[in-house]
Amino acid sequence: MFANRISQTLHEEHRATIELMERLETMIARKQPLEAGDALLRDLVAAIDNDTLRHFDFEESHLFPLLQSVGDQLIGDHLTEEHDAMRPLAEKLRTVAGAAQAAGFDAVGWKAFQQAGAAFVQRMLIHVQKEEMALLPLVEDMMDADAEARLHGIYAGASAA
Repeated sequence: MFANRISQTLHEEHRATIELMERLETMIARKQPLEAGDALLRDLVAAIDNDTLRHFDFEESHLFPLLQSVGDQLIGDHLTEEHDAMRPLAEKLRTVAGAAQAAGFDAVGWKAFQQAGAAFVQRMLIHVQKEEMALLPLVEDMMDADAEARLHGIYAGASAA
């Protein structure tokens, strides 16, 4: 548990992401394609749209510049590179999953989903681990109460939008 609301919120999102990645990993290992109405497809599209990309944008726009201002630029640069590598995978996965929600999977779509999903799971799990071990403790230690309140308001407002 983190005392800082930003760290705690991001930690909770990481836990939800890990749970979703574990579900995705189990599903892509199956020989049979998911049905069009499978809850994983809905949850995956919603998570990419409402959580993953918003989470990346918030970190890049607000947390990494704050870390840079106190001389801790390297972690932000490294995590931004990872975000940049994951965004196209997330978009591909969202596109394939969204199409499958409407019409189900054909053999080509299922293969594309499995490939994009496997790559996304691998990168996302490693990325979350880095943020848990490096980023969140830094944020916890360096952020004063005023910055925490301001950024928590910004992030909560982005969640509601």
